[in-house]
Amino acid sequence: MLTGSEPSLWLYILLGLAAGTLSGFFGIGGGIIIVPALVYFAGFSQQMATGTSLAVLLPPVGLAAVLVYYQNNNVNLKAAVIIAICLFIGAWAASHIANRLNQLHLRLAFGVVMVLLGLFMVFNSWAKLHK
Repeated sequence: MLTGSEPSLWLYILLGLAAGTLSGFFGIGGGIIIVPALVYFAGFSQQMATGTSLAVLLPPVGLAAVLVYYQNNNVNLKAAVIIAICLFIGAWAASHIANRLNQLHLRLAFGVVMVLLGLFMVFNSWAKLHK
């Protein structure tokens, strides 16, 4: 379980919608969007973020892995359910839009999202290592 104060319900809703939207546009969401967001914005440990992300993706991806994370107290079920519902909504809406976009524009946007996320993670980790 998450120690300290619980992040806002709105954070989980926005995360689910953002991950769902990016999933609908680019086919990404779990490890690329949800895990870093839970670590950086919700204060989850890397293990809690990974376990919770797997719980979000549970039916199609990781039942066995979620069980192991859950047994080690590294799954926040409340966060997983809220994010999963909002991810569903965001992915549905974004997929309708993405199917109307030029594939080169979509590919360019995907690349920009990946670079920005990568830079954020690199600089954030670098700053923490050099405190």
